[in-house]
Amino acid sequence: MSDESQSLLEFPCPFPLKIIGLTTDALVQSVLEVVLRHAPDYDVATMETRSSTAGRYLSLTCTINATSRVQLDALYRELTSHPLVRMVL
Repeated sequence: MSDESQSLLEFPCPFPLKIIGLTTDALVQSVLEVVLRHAPDYDVATMETRSSTAGRYLSLTCTINATSRVQLDALYRELTSHPLVRMVL
């Protein structure tokens, strides 16, 4: 049985990723570079940003067109290992 048939998701599908990191000038650009590497059709104009109450953290929401579980796993791994990213949901 393939990974695709074991997934609860039906691909392709819209898939929101919430990325949280320290507020820095480089965070948005760095996250966009990673997302576009794994989802080249992502529309960067749709990225949503929100600052934490104290302004220390920035939340970025990117809804990609997910094509496979392998794609999502690779994207999640690269984002969570990025030094500016604190959490990916």
